[in-house]
Amino acid sequence: MFESVRPLLAEHAELERQLADPAVHADQARARVLGRRYAELSALVEAHAAWRRAGDDVEAARELAAVDESFAAELPGLQAAATEAEEALRRRLLPRDPDDDRDVILEIKAGEGGEESALFAGDLLRMYLRYAERHGWQAELLDATESDLGGYKDVSVAVKARSGAGAGGVWSRLKYEGGVHRVQRVPVTESAGRVHTSAAGVLVLPEAEEVEVQVDPNDLRVDVFRSSGPGGQSVNTTDSAVRITHLPTGIVVSCQNEKSQLQNREQALRILRARLHAAAQEAADAEASQARRSQVRTVDRSERIRTYNFGENRIADHRTGYKAYNLDQVLAGDLDPVIQSCVDADEAAQLAVTP
Repeated sequence: MFESVRPLLAEHAELERQLADPAVHADQARARVLGRRYAELSALVEAHAAWRRAGDDVEAARELAAVDESFAAELPGLQAAATEAEEALRRRLLPRDPDDDRDVILEIKAGEGGEESALFAGDLLRMYLRYAERHGWQAELLDATESDLGGYKDVSVAVKARSGAGAGGVWSRLKYEGGVHRVQRVPVTESAGRVHTSAAGVLVLPEAEEVEVQVDPNDLRVDVFRSSGPGGQSVNTTDSAVRITHLPTGIVVSCQNEKSQLQNREQALRILRARLHAAAQEAADAEASQARRSQVRTVDRSERIRTYNFGENRIADHRTGYKAYNLDQVLAGDLDPVIQSCVDADEAAQLAVTP
């Protein structure tokens, strides 16, 4: 059973040997890659050891029960623990998303509902910023276009895990947030007190390093213009805003949040690299196995994935059936139970197709 563990245990031992060699750490980039893989396999090694211990405990209890019947009462509990350890190990052996350790670029865009949608986009932004704060992540505003009432027509934020923040990157959690988020509430613009339904779109991209995604300057058309604020008024007297068009793919990115044209260009290139990386990953996913395509992370982003009902203080995720009546806490950053329902559904879907 679990024959596939053996080569991974051997790989873990080899990585441990390499990381003990001071010469390896002379190349920091290589040391980081080896360290991430070692940490990933360490969790598997621990799960395997726990499974072996649980099995040994069951066997020992059976042998003792043959001599003394009083030990038989312990068997059900030990067998349950062994089953739980087996399930934990099976989950550790599931194919891992190669982007899980990456940081992300999060884009939120107002959709149906006009100003109310823009205000809701602002609520979503604050929710993600508070969630990032709870996890000790760093958030950096890349670009934003504000609405007249203080919401956001669109906003882009980079979310990064602090060094040594623990296993799993930002993408491993926030990748499930991509899609259309629907809100049901009485808007501040509604004088008759009627409940309106509006929506905002969330796009989550794993951030790519410059060395990973090479962008040929000859493939870019760069336009500059003056930044604008709510109502369309100019907020800068110089042409500091930047719009970059990637000619081969037609991807267009614009940034105007910084006062420097150079800074806006760099921010736009970060977003462009993330979009190109995501496009390449989606193309690879399209050629992958059915098991890969069945994961939650590949759902159609046009689907309405979640509803936020303010009148009932209810949060509902339509992909997993998760429902709770603590919307105020979720908007304050308590998002983990909702995301965990997606993680569990993702793993269950993979387990269903794993021999």
